[in-house]
Amino acid sequence: AGQVLAYAAMDAGMEVTWFPSYGPEMRGGTANCTVILADQEIGSPLVKYPQALIAMNAPSLDKFEPLVRPGGVIVVNSSLAHRGIERKDVKGIEIPANHIAEDLGDRRLANMVAVGALLTLLPVLEMEQVKQALREHLPERRRNLLEPNMRALDAGAAYAREHAFLGA
Repeated sequence: AGQVLAYAAMDAGMEVTWFPSYGPEMRGGTANCTVILADQEIGSPLVKYPQALIAMNAPSLDKFEPLVRPGGVIVVNSSLAHRGIERKDVKGIEIPANHIAEDLGDRRLANMVAVGALLTLLPVLEMEQVKQALREHLPERRRNLLEPNMRALDAGAAYAREHAFLGA
């Protein structure tokens, strides 16, 4: 999902860094991906206090929630993180991303459900820009996932429009 956001921003002419960290902790741990989108040159790919967080599981929420800037955005996959957002100084949504993805027919779509929710709360990119990035950058061997990913984005956005809270 981070790579798709990076491609969409790059295609829109923004400055971008994409810094994935997928180590042995990926399964059930706090693997993470940092994406920076800016209108000016980016000085460092490292972010101490991010503007936004997508926490797909409880360990990620525990580790990264305290670091989000006041006024930022937190999207929590409530299917796997069995607690809510504790902060009151952020916008947020607790979205059952895995369940929505399963309803769409493929649990692997959970991350794109979360991205759809994020873009609703933090419109740094238009949804159509992200969909266009999918069209242009999805590898040929995964083209069968194009429409499901687009439906996942839309489902996440629809859920966020109905259930987001604005704490900030």
